[in-house]
Amino acid sequence: MNIRSILALAPVVPVITVEHIDHAVPLARALCAGGLRVLEVTLRTPAALPAIEAMRKAVPDAVVGVGTLARPGDFVTAGNAGAQFGVSPGLTAEMAAAARAASFPMLPGIMTPTELLAGLGWGYDTFKLFPAQQAGGIGMLKALGAPFPEVVFCPTGGISRATAPDFLALPNVACVGGSWVAPTDKIRAGDWAAIEALAKDAASLAKAK
Repeated sequence: MNIRSILALAPVVPVITVEHIDHAVPLARALCAGGLRVLEVTLRTPAALPAIEAMRKAVPDAVVGVGTLARPGDFVTAGNAGAQFGVSPGLTAEMAAAARAASFPMLPGIMTPTELLAGLGWGYDTFKLFPAQQAGGIGMLKALGAPFPEVVFCPTGGISRATAPDFLALPNVACVGGSWVAPTDKIRAGDWAAIEALAKDAASLAKAK
């Protein structure tokens, strides 16, 4: 699957931080049961890579990606763990080169038109606007739409359940990334029913036609 086809699977991509490996499988099952199949597991804890591997084995309906790719070597370790896509907060020449050799497609992060032009030069047409709110949010995405009509975004960073519909209403937004569907307190408490309910609500959000 290419990155656009992955992003088209649901209106919200949960941005997940897994602190304990025992949480990985029930968390993935709850999110998928709620209708969010595309999961971004961030490389922010030692449990992240084992969590990706466990999710891939136990939850075949999930499309499990790796987030916070920050170094070229991250692509190798993430691929070995079974990541099906990657997400980066930014894009450099070194990262672009590593992504070409990776076993999965990447969603690179950009914040400015200059970074977007660089990404286009490296062959990308689908980006994460990050951090979305600090980068200008709705206004920035509207402004980028006219000069870059071929580009599609997954804005991430500071987006909530309340603001997600406004982003999804934009024609150049494929989906949004959000952590509100997998809040840390609910994960720590093992409240998988609550997370499934949050996922179900997020999955019901309408995308602009």
